[in-house]
Amino acid sequence: MARVVGVEIPDDKKVKISLTYVKGIGDSLALEVLDKADIDPETRVRDLDEKALASLNKTILDMEIPVEGELNRMVRQNIKRLQDIDSYRGIRHKVGLPVRGQRTSRNARTRKGKKKTVGGLKRKLTKT
Repeated sequence: MARVVGVEIPDDKKVKISLTYVKGIGDSLALEVLDKADIDPETRVRDLDEKALASLNKTILDMEIPVEGELNRMVRQNIKRLQDIDSYRGIRHKVGLPVRGQRTSRNARTRKGKKKTVGGLKRKLTKT
């Protein structure tokens, strides 16, 4: 496996597909990076030499694309900022509910977690 910006990418796939294994690089950005690095997107990663891999790394760093750890840190900081200013979205993040306006009455199990049954407190009325 080859390493690009500290991430292992698969050798047997085409370079344009392999680059998408790096968090923060999607399809269109991968093609843009390959264009600037002057690498054919259809070549396999195993066919690239050290010079081409170094060129790929340098291009990604020169474009100042936030990837992997830096990207994760930026997202965490943005969420923390929303929580600190007590915005609606920040409060939804704190409470663990959907942030982007989805309804919660029937769904949202991914955000809310496993169903917690409430009830069982009703008692049968007995004649006395």
